[in-house]
Amino acid sequence: MTAGASVVEEVPGVPATPLPAGERSRLMFWVAVPVFVINLAAPYLQLIALPITFFLKNRLHLDPTQVALFAFLAASPTYVGFLGGFIRDRWSPFGGGDRAHLIVFGLGTLAAFVALAFAPPTYGVLLAGAILVGALLQLVSGAAAGLATAIGQRHAMTGQMSTAMNTAIIVPAVLAGWLGGVLAESIEGLPAGRALRPVFLIGAGLMVLIALFGAFGPRRVYEDGATEPEAISPGRDFVRLLKHWPIYPALLIQLLWQFAPGAGIALQFHLANDVHATDTQVGLFYTIFYGGFVPMYGVYALLAQRIALRPLVWIGGVMAVPQMASLLFIHSPAGALWAAVPMGLLGGIGQAAFTDLTIRSAPKGLEGTMMMLFLTMFWIAQRGGDLWGAELYQHHGGFNAALWATIAVYAAILLVIPAVPKRITAGHDA
Repeated sequence: MTAGASVVEEVPGVPATPLPAGERSRLMFWVAVPVFVINLAAPYLQLIALPITFFLKNRLHLDPTQVALFAFLAASPTYVGFLGGFIRDRWSPFGGGDRAHLIVFGLGTLAAFVALAFAPPTYGVLLAGAILVGALLQLVSGAAAGLATAIGQRHAMTGQMSTAMNTAIIVPAVLAGWLGGVLAESIEGLPAGRALRPVFLIGAGLMVLIALFGAFGPRRVYEDGATEPEAISPGRDFVRLLKHWPIYPALLIQLLWQFAPGAGIALQFHLANDVHATDTQVGLFYTIFYGGFVPMYGVYALLAQRIALRPLVWIGGVMAVPQMASLLFIHSPAGALWAAVPMGLLGGIGQAAFTDLTIRSAPKGLEGTMMMLFLTMFWIAQRGGDLWGAELYQHHGGFNAALWATIAVYAAILLVIPAVPKRITAGHDA
């Protein structure tokens, strides 16, 4: 299929039913709602994570490697997050499908946040609480991701659904980067015993919204996103996933794309300790960085309807390589904020294209599992990159060493793209 052909089947064997533009837009909007809320509430993302990071740094006096290790352990539920997707694909609580997943596990996460808010904020309690909340959120995320993937495939709009999902992920990051920094700074004057209480109560409030969306969200979303499990055992179903070759290049690209030693804990300590940025300025840096993705997602949504996925994956990969290079030239907080602009713009096409590729690569009936595997790769790579980046920052060349390591890893993406099956990337959105 050439770049000018329309898609009849987005994924081989999965019949696609294109929709009018208005119906597509409404479906994408509603699918994005739970994704948006989850990405504000997650304890391993900026709104909740930045105050925790600065609490560990400023109150418990942890060094960069110790903070990176905490973050690595706290995000451990995400390393098996694909199980949340597999549970979604194979089990329907009370026969309620994705609605029931959002209600039951949304309320469970709410209870965990409330318990954490009133527990003593010791290292052990914070770590255990973050793991519990994260584990419950994987089950919530499995339902949201499965809905989006199934609808994207069913209506031949994987590129546009990629844009919707990534926008729903990045807008919270834009807001939370700044708000998390402000929140971290605002709790500095509170006694240590209750400094993080407002942070966790915010998380609890967000999970109320998830449960409400499960109970009262539009019927059309749940009907179009419903998938029937294959009439085979869960074990054989999982083997079917492992034998599905298209998942491997997509997941390897994601692993490389998110393995960024110079973009996480090392960067936060570099901005705070070497560039002398305040907590709020660190948060603002991430706000500008993530904000740069948003216009590029809009560009991708237009391109995905006109150009086949394969050249878009190549364009995104080439643009990704120099994404972090502007950080080589910063010497002040203001310079860091300017450097964040090209970083976001260079990363947007790649992020959207790699997500689009993953949606198309998902085997029928395992949409939630595939997208949660995609997120599993994200967290394994990001936290692994944090550990290596912190080690480079402290002991092996400082921040520039971590930065050059990131550029080299991104360049490796270009070696993987040729392994992507051509039939997966042949057409554009219908």
